[in-house]
Amino acid sequence: MKYLIVGLGNIGSEYEDTRHNIGFKVLDAFAKASNAVFEDKRYGAVCELKLKGRTLLLLKPNTYMNLSGKAVSYWMQKEKVALEDLLVIVDDLALPFGTLRLRGQGSDGGHNGLKSINALLGTNAYARLRIGIGNDFQRGGQIDYVLGQWTPDEEVALPALQERGGEVITAFVLQGLARTMNIYNTNPKK
Repeated sequence: MKYLIVGLGNIGSEYEDTRHNIGFKVLDAFAKASNAVFEDKRYGAVCELKLKGRTLLLLKPNTYMNLSGKAVSYWMQKEKVALEDLLVIVDDLALPFGTLRLRGQGSDGGHNGLKSINALLGTNAYARLRIGIGNDFQRGGQIDYVLGQWTPDEEVALPALQERGGEVITAFVLQGLARTMNIYNTNPKK
């Protein structure tokens, strides 16, 4: 069985340590823990790893956030990944920093990466792990906040948040969406 795990973010050094790149950060930590290395390929950085007989294809799109659907659609078709075996990891302003929320479908919530994926897949019925980045910004400062650097307190908490994201990936692949939602949505600090 093959899974496509997508971490959303923007390429380039100016975006590397921004809140919007939490999807990239989670995949980087997961790949490192598995001794996997990303390679630049069509529409993104990709690495493949095995987990108890399952193949995981990790994807960090290089299409920039607003065109993420192009990379997701391409790799799903190329690797023949079923929609139920897709997991997208994305930042979420509506959730307090560090909160994880796994859903099997839903709206884009104003997130341009999810809008692009929804449009190109023609559905919003795929798993997404929303990672709370908080919303501590002045009115009208949303873009600067999302594309801003982590605060020192957030940076200290980031490794644990990345590890929890990796735990969700593992649970999603090994235990399925419903069970993983029960574990992580009811016990967000698990």
